[in-house]
Amino acid sequence: MARGGFPGMGGMDMNKLMKQAQKMQKEMEKVQGELEEKEFIATAGGGAVKVTVNGKKQILAIQIDPDVLDPDDVEMLQDLVLTACNQALNVAEKETTSQMQKLTGGLNMPGMF
Repeated sequence: MARGGFPGMGGMDMNKLMKQAQKMQKEMEKVQGELEEKEFIATAGGGAVKVTVNGKKQILAIQIDPDVLDPDDVEMLQDLVLTACNQALNVAEKETTSQMQKLTGGLNMPGMF
């Protein structure tokens, strides 16, 4: 076996590779922490319902415009709330995925985030 490398790996230095992996892991942890603190907002019904979530995918706030409150149409309000919640969670997920892909250079690393 070649010194500092493995056969078939083009003489890649394992120590260097491990240091790079550790550096990437630390950076990923930092970015994940920042993303968890970030807030993401989505609306439905032309702004009638507004939902705020964080990077941990927890709902922080739901705001409903009083003008859309119709006791005879509760289903519509429920649909608007559900839509806004799902959109806010999707925004948070897309941002998380985007930031992690920037960090990993698009490497497919299942289970890393």
